[in-house]
Amino acid sequence: MKVPELLAPAGNLEKLKIALTYGADAVYLAGKAYGLRAAAGNFSLEEMEEGVRFAHERGKKVYVTLNIIPHNGDLKGLDQYIQNIDRIGVDAVIVADPGILTIVKENAPGLSVALSTQANNTNWKSAIFWHNAGVNRIVLARELSLKEIKTIVENTPDTLEIEGFIHGAMCISYSGRCLLSNYMANRDSNRGACAHPCRWQYHLVEEKRPGEYYPVYEDERGTYIFNSKDLCMIEHIPDLINAGITSFKIEGRMKSLYYVATVVSIYRKAIDAYIKDPETFEFDPTWLEELAKASHREYTTGFYFTRPGDKEQLYETSTYIRNYDFAGLVIDYNEDTGVATIEQRNRMEIGDQIEVMGPYRDFFSQEITEMTDEENNPIDSAPHAQQIIKIKMDHPVKPLDILRKQKEKI
Repeated sequence: MKVPELLAPAGNLEKLKIALTYGADAVYLAGKAYGLRAAAGNFSLEEMEEGVRFAHERGKKVYVTLNIIPHNGDLKGLDQYIQNIDRIGVDAVIVADPGILTIVKENAPGLSVALSTQANNTNWKSAIFWHNAGVNRIVLARELSLKEIKTIVENTPDTLEIEGFIHGAMCISYSGRCLLSNYMANRDSNRGACAHPCRWQYHLVEEKRPGEYYPVYEDERGTYIFNSKDLCMIEHIPDLINAGITSFKIEGRMKSLYYVATVVSIYRKAIDAYIKDPETFEFDPTWLEELAKASHREYTTGFYFTRPGDKEQLYETSTYIRNYDFAGLVIDYNEDTGVATIEQRNRMEIGDQIEVMGPYRDFFSQEITEMTDEENNPIDSAPHAQQIIKIKMDHPVKPLDILRKQKEKI
């Protein structure tokens, strides 16, 4: 049995460290250019070098996205950039375009290359074509069933790795190739500047009745006809492993640090539990409950088991389900006093019930009974963003542990 890699998004250096600390085997990220998430924090070369060093010290990997669909002007400076990231020691690059693949091979012939999902690989024959061209891993199109994936694995060499998405947002487009943003907002989704028009609210206008707006769905607010549910495969880890998928990919370089920690930690638990004892493995319902504490839309299994139908779309709203707030991040802990130093991320007050989560262990709950500012002056609340505070903890904690707080129900 192959033990799959758990691959997590890293929108910035802080999220990289959280992803790897909470159980990811590797992260994927972008520099300031050539990637498809231009609005993410992304990495300078100096930050990338620090991230690679952090990963390699822990026996983990870093992949850099070069997966735009480039126009002529986008190729300027790419040779030097590839040489720079190769020097830094990144473990692989992710490309979608044959021209960029060629430039990688010319400037860093020893650098491993993964083919992006943007290249829409849907069959084993094209997978072999790309492998023969120098690609080491195929990031499969999201439109494949589990049966189709098994066929690809069975008909491709063992030297070719297969990566598949297991969790996160789904595009209405074909494997991310979308033109809506270009037409409606003059922002090219295939060059990193998607405006996400698939999440907008739409009405229908008949040509001879200008100004009369009809809802596409029978709802007075209109509908979000392109708005997909989020992918979630936590209940099907054995199926994914037994299909021979090399790397399990989590979507979300634009998502929060708290989202990354939550999703990575739960998939880590599920994968480890199955690998440890496949014969007696049982799905733990609390895993799904924990995933629901991170910001998400309703969940779907995408194309893995059946062709998605109308139930895989969200017609009423594009709003995320957010039942918990990321309250704070532990930056230090005094074992003698039991007091943790916290960087606040959302308002906390004396009397609040919080949950504290950390990598490779279950969360615990407690009431905030004692809180001081950085100078040890007692305070009743912490209202300021990234305020440094100190909280008496019921149980020991570690740096990078996360405090979360359930939202009040309205």
